[in-house]
Amino acid sequence: MIKVESVTKRFGATVAVDEVSFEIGEGEIVGFLGPNGAGKSTLLKMMCTWLPPSAGRIAVAGFDVAEQPLQVRRRLGYLPEHNALYEGMKVDRFLRFMGNIRGMGGKHLEERIAWAVDKCSLDAVLGKWIYQCSKGFRQRVGVAAALLHDPKVILLDEPTHGLDPLQVVAFRDFITGLREGRSILFSSHILAEVNSISERLLIINHGKLLADTTLESLAKTAKSKNQKLEDAVLDIVRAQGAA
Repeated sequence: MIKVESVTKRFGATVAVDEVSFEIGEGEIVGFLGPNGAGKSTLLKMMCTWLPPSAGRIAVAGFDVAEQPLQVRRRLGYLPEHNALYEGMKVDRFLRFMGNIRGMGGKHLEERIAWAVDKCSLDAVLGKWIYQCSKGFRQRVGVAAALLHDPKVILLDEPTHGLDPLQVVAFRDFITGLREGRSILFSSHILAEVNSISERLLIINHGKLLADTTLESLAKTAKSKNQKLEDAVLDIVRAQGAA
């Protein structure tokens, strides 16, 4: 569903993503872990056709992001780190607008809005202006908009930012329930976040993919060294600096 092959992104002399390769299959929820500035958001922006790769190839649901961007966007749900919403619109009208620009309408759109409102618990704010909503509700509005068209590939960039602890737990359960028939990449700089929802982990730093491993394997490594999971991740990052 997602295939990244030797992808590089340069901004002048700065290499933000450096020859990264990985694949994510149907039914997988994969954690994408790295500190702020590691290259996570840049790679996600290339995957969603926002930025073109400087080198390499990305395919989403079998379509090349550079050559077939519209086909990619039809099959992709993307929640950016900085959730861009039209603050001068009410929540219900915003969701309807987002459905309309994706070519949805009539009964199908109303059914999808009802589904998203239920899954994202938006009933309390449907009639509110977006600028009146709390940070947590604004994040949930963004998630609802990203999932309206029932995408098969979902990219989430720091999706729990702004949610309270109860909302975080509910959101994890919600995303886990979307696993079947979809590929989900969950980006965060917090290990506990990706550990709670993923079975596989991609670790990136300074634009380089340092590890593509299962959480089970990483936990075994940590246990063999009498470490915490966080320490095993730090060892991987430190090894890059020592190389």
